Formats: sequence, structure tokens, C-alpha cells
Amino acid sequence: MVSVFSLWLPVLLSAVFVFVVSSIIHMVLKYHNNDFVKVPGEEKVMDALRPFNLEPGNYSMPRAADMKDMNSAEYKEKLKKGPVAMFTVLPNGTMNMGSALLQWFLFCVVVGIFAGYVTGIKLAPGAAYIEVFRISSVVAFCSYSLGLWSNTIWYKHSLSATIKSTFDGLVYGLVTGGTFGWLWPTI
Repeated sequence: MVSVFSLWLPVLLSAVFVFVVSSIIHMVLKYHNNDFVKVPGEEKVMDALRPFNLEPGNYSMPRAADMKDMNSAEYKEKLKKGPVAMFTVLPNGTMNMGSALLQWFLFCVVVGIFAGYVTGIKLAPGAAYIEVFRISSVVAFCSYSLGLWSNTIWYKHSLSATIKSTFDGLVYGLVTGGTFGWLWPTI
């Protein structure tokens, strides 16, 4: 068994490496540029929503209060008439990229902690690179990717965007596994 505290270097370095790789994916490769589509008549839709002064958060429309309401003729008519939508409202103004990037890095550190913890439970110091790589990369892949699928299943997020993000998670998992395999304690 290896203590997760003794894995501080692979945890931090794997977070740095994943952060760099994700930056390359989003700023150089740019295959996520089409994950969101522009709303037709964007200005008119924004003008129509503006008077409601929506607070940042997740919204759905139409929205039923409970299961009884979902079975009402009025609610079913709203669904039929449309549009049916789920959307997130962000704060007005420019997105604070610094805060988002810091949170992403901290998430990468947390994934590294869990990858190290699970790998450390199973393997001892001096374990073979491939064994360390196999366990830590699977844990990291699961952490980065599997939760995305519930949003595609339940909230109809784009299947192609989820597949691309799952691929990203595979890359991040492999980077994490490679880092842990490289820096695994020998004694």
C-alpha cells in the first residue's frame, strides 16, 4: 500500500500535464468549437428574455411542479406547442477565465488524488510501471468522462460533444496514468 500523501508529486504533475493538454485541445486543436449551436434569431431571443432578469442557474421550460402536473393536459399541451428547452444562464459580462481555469486545475488535482488513492490501495512501492499506469489511468478516465453521459441521457446534451469530451477524458486519463507510472515510489 502507498499513502496518497507520498504521491504529492505525481498528483501535482499529472494535474499540470492534463491542464496543458486540455489547453492544447481547446486552443490549438479546437475540435470543441461546434459543441454549441447558435440560436436562430439570437438577438430577438436575448431581447425577449432580458426583461425577466434571469438569475444565473439552470432552467427548463415548460417546467412541471411535480408528477401530477406532468400528467396534466395543460402541461402536455405546452410540451406539444414548444419550444421545450433546458438551458443555463451565466452571469452577464465577460466570463472570468482565471477563476474557471483555477477551478479546472483544482479539479485535475482532485482527480489525481483519487487516482493515487485507489492505485495506492492496490499496489506497493516498486510496482511495475504498467500496473500503476493501468489502474491510475482507468480511475482518471472514469473521473474525467463517465459523468458526462448522464447529461446526454437525461438532458439531451449533444452526443457528438459528449463523445469528444469522453475522448478528451481518455487522453487525460492516459496522461495521468503515465505520470503516476513514471513517478511511482520505488521503496
